[in-house]
Order: sequence, then C-alpha cells, then structure tokens
Amino acid sequence: MSTEQDAPEGSRMSATPEPPLLRLSGVHSGYGPVPVVHDVTLAVREGEICALIGANGAGKSTLLRTISGLLRPTAGTVEFAGTDITRDRPEAISLRGLVQVPEGRRVFHGLTVRENLELGLWKRKVTAPEERERLEWTFSLFPVLEHKLRARAEVLSGGEQQLLAIAQALVAKPRMLLIDEPSLGLAPLAAERVLATVAKLRTTGLTVLLVDQAVERVLGLADRAYVMRTGRIVAEGPAARLREGPALQEAYLGTLADSD
Repeated sequence: MSTEQDAPEGSRMSATPEPPLLRLSGVHSGYGPVPVVHDVTLAVREGEICALIGANGAGKSTLLRTISGLLRPTAGTVEFAGTDITRDRPEAISLRGLVQVPEGRRVFHGLTVRENLELGLWKRKVTAPEERERLEWTFSLFPVLEHKLRARAEVLSGGEQQLLAIAQALVAKPRMLLIDEPSLGLAPLAAERVLATVAKLRTTGLTVLLVDQAVERVLGLADRAYVMRTGRIVAEGPAARLREGPALQEAYLGTLADSD
C-alpha cells in the first residue's frame, strides 16, 4: 500500500498546493445598472503569468478594474495575499502590491521619462538609495528607457510609451501586475517587443494577470489561461492545452457562431 513517504515529491507538493496570490470567488460587477461580469471565479498563483483572453466586449477590462478597486463588485469577493480587498480603495490595493497597468499607454506626455517613473513611487516611502536601486532594476528590464530619461513621454514611440507605462508600475516593486492590452494599437514589431518584455517579467518572480488580443502570442508566454465570453469564464487550464485543444476555438469563436 502506498504511503505519503513513498509518493513522488511532485505528488506530495500537488496535494498541498500553496494558496493563490489572487483569488476571485463569484464576482459580479458592471457599470451602474448595467451588469458586465457574471459569477467569475479564478485564481492566480504567485510567480506565474496567467492570461485572460476573449473577444472584444467579453468583460476582461471590466474584470481587471474590479480587481484593482476602480469598480466595486456587486457580489462576490476578491482576495489578495490572503486578505479580502473587495471593498478596498484603489490606492490601498496598490500599496498592498497589486498594481494595474491600464490599456492605452497611460503615461503623462508632458513629463519626462524620469518624472513618469518617479510617479510610480507616489505614496511609497523610499530613500534616495532605494529609489536609485529601483530605477536601476527597472532599467535592467527596459534598457531603452535609461537612454531617454530626460525625453518627454510625448516624443517616445507607441511601443516605448507602453514600456514606460509598465516600468512606472514596476518601480513600485509590486507583487503582482494586472496588464491590460499592452499590444493594443501598436505596430506588429512594437507589439512583439512589448510582449517579449512581459515574458521577461517571469525571471523576476513577479505575478502577472495579462489581458491581450494577441491570443497565440499570449498563450505562448503564459503558464495558465482563462477564457471569457459575455462576462463569464467559459474555459480555463494550462495555456499550452488551451492553445492546442478545441476549448479555445469553441469558447473564443463561439461569438461568431452565435451570430450566424
């Protein structure tokens, strides 16, 4: 008869998995009387890149805004690092280490690259040496920005502005990033560069929940994925399995079939 001692190490580990860093349970949210997200339950483990994919209007960005506190859920709970943050304000959630990079390259165009990065330290008590250390760490991931510290953000290319938006969040040294549509509106080469940089975040131990329309590329860099359709999670699993199996086509393209 097999015992726990006889069991392979991997099976013992899987029997007692670490609790997820982010956990959503039965979350509903929307805009005023208009419901958008319906009964969403998901979990993201520490150190993984998790993709959230689906057609336009599926509710992905609304879900990220709900997690980060920009929208208040109408039902369900959001937990981060074992703490219920469902009713926390956005700045309190950010200070806990859960930071959102919104879509649309949201940087301050009239400020320099350095000034934009320094805004990432807002309300964070860091010494001058700590600030230098954080900037140097960020530049190791985004070397192109180090050479443009004095340039205003408005003169950067679209891809560089998106990298700056991600870098601004990273300067805060978060435990987890919510990244919304980083390749949106970029030329193919710039989009590829931005997503390659997101993939590099794996080496830092950072946890990422990533939304993007570049489905094949995102599933190629993610560990696991959730598929949304009309505000609901309709498929989930290892990214490689979703990428190769029928679940993605059935869930993601189902909106096309429904319109026939």
